[in-house]
Amino acid sequence: MKTKGKKAMSLAAVLAIVMMGFISLSARNAAAQGSELSVLSSDGMQPAVRELTPQIEHSIGRRVKLQFDSSKNLVDKITAGEAFDVAILTTATLDDMIKQGKVTADSRIELARCGVGVGVRSGTPKPDISTPEAMKRTLLSAKFVTYNSTGATAGLVNNVFERLGIVEAMKPKVMADPVSGGAQKKVAEGKADLVLILIPEVTQEPGVDYVGPLPGNLQSYINFTGGVAANSHDPEKAKALLRFITTPAAAQVLKAKGMEPR
Repeated sequence: MKTKGKKAMSLAAVLAIVMMGFISLSARNAAAQGSELSVLSSDGMQPAVRELTPQIEHSIGRRVKLQFDSSKNLVDKITAGEAFDVAILTTATLDDMIKQGKVTADSRIELARCGVGVGVRSGTPKPDISTPEAMKRTLLSAKFVTYNSTGATAGLVNNVFERLGIVEAMKPKVMADPVSGGAQKKVAEGKADLVLILIPEVTQEPGVDYVGPLPGNLQSYINFTGGVAANSHDPEKAKALLRFITTPAAAQVLKAKGMEPR
């Protein structure tokens, strides 16, 4: 009887150890599943990335924490030491982060590009921007025009003014805004007549209607590229996140948001 009792106790001990192992493994898996990947993304990619996030999380088995801003402002945060796992920035900016050792070169992946669009306050007549000459008339007839002064659009908008020969005429009309989403808000609130910004960002703010893209040779494009932080806590999952944005399923979303997949 004593032998049987000892065997029963021994078996119970083994089962207890096995159960503790399963519990420990489950806890580790749960912790891994619960860890977040921090993504710093340029505003131009915001509509597409937001919509894709649930699919990305399901695909890679990680929660994703998003932060959007202009590429310039995001670089300032990275330089100041802000932790992140994935950066999605304008191509030149991302490449500079690689040169500085903030992003790993082997994780670099081109994602999409988009052009500049025009927006007006919802419910107001949409102006004629069908040709460069029509665009020029629309700009000159506007009381105020706005764009994000820290975003990728700023240089493109100034080039438009130069090509049309209206740099001096536009100076008193420009209400540039350095805050993410600020330019769209100015139009939505009626403080400016037109917003010139990357196409995906035009419809991001409630109260703004998309008129159309810049016409003809006035149009220029901004390319977006992604990379993984040199000190990412989970570089493989971070790379998987970026690869997902290049899948056919993601391409449909990018196109729907006014972007051209690369």
